[in-house]
Amino acid sequence: MSAVEDPFARRFARQVRFAALGAEGQARLQRASALLVGCGALGGSIAQALVRSGIGRLVLVDRDVVEESNLPRQVLFEERHARESALKAEAAAESLARIGGPTRVEAHAAHVDASNLAELARGVGLVLDGTDNLETRYVLNDHCVEAGMPWIYGGVVGSGGLVLPVLPGSGPCLRCVFPEAPPPGVLPTCETAGVLQPAVAFVAALQAGLALRILSGAPLPTPRLVELDAWDGRAREIELARDPACACCGARDFSFLRAARLQRATRLCGRSTVQVRPARARPDLELVARALDGVASDVRRSGPILRFVIAPERFTLFADGRALVEGTEDEQRALALYDRYVGA
Repeated sequence: MSAVEDPFARRFARQVRFAALGAEGQARLQRASALLVGCGALGGSIAQALVRSGIGRLVLVDRDVVEESNLPRQVLFEERHARESALKAEAAAESLARIGGPTRVEAHAAHVDASNLAELARGVGLVLDGTDNLETRYVLNDHCVEAGMPWIYGGVVGSGGLVLPVLPGSGPCLRCVFPEAPPPGVLPTCETAGVLQPAVAFVAALQAGLALRILSGAPLPTPRLVELDAWDGRAREIELARDPACACCGARDFSFLRAARLQRATRLCGRSTVQVRPARARPDLELVARALDGVASDVRRSGPILRFVIAPERFTLFADGRALVEGTEDEQRALALYDRYVGA
């Protein structure tokens, strides 16, 4: 695509002048697709950077709703989104649409796991980590290594974070670096250690820059784990080698994909909330609402979401059958409540 043929040539003129990208790189970017898992803090900043840069197609997936506590660091959301408890994926797509440009944004309000990841990633050239929990990251790693697809890990807490581009066949995967997920409560979270918006922006900027490099067809970067700290103004590169004994990229044992297919309840990072998935068919929200009459309090239907309280827990039930059970960290209790009041 030449500058004459490209209707967005003037829009991206200064970007194209960057020699490492150039007109050919920009043209490739405008034909490229990426899957972004999570569009809250990291994901929102990454999405905005990619859309403003002119990526051709961006698939957004997020399982959550907007809350007031998101607003200091999640750049795609406004107060009205929090007041309405809007679906993050839909609110993000709405905000990104106002930017304009060539990007086609596809939004999915869903939990990413082994059952839907292959379909969500169909046709994309890159997966980006904007999520907030290790379980999903290990599922992404297993899937991308198995498929030979690059993905970019990013995590942030407090004033700092980590970034690792995973390029299957060239350098380490996530499980080379962190072979096993630590038990819940071992690592600090945004809830326990807080988080600063500049730290989010720092990590997201590096993820987005690596994404542009990969999607534009530029020479691939040498995979390194980068540690960033926005408070101290510090960045440190850590050289890593691929572990030939790695269970994932060495033995090709994709155990997190198998385990994810079986797990119905997941405690969300840094929140007193458990996500529960349906065991079988999706529930009929209208029928559930009727059945809760006189049993639950504050029963409210809002489009594809049903909210209700079984004191002391508060439920947010989605059209796909998922529920967020707030007020507990006990996965078995959340499952029992779900099966009792929504149906097994």
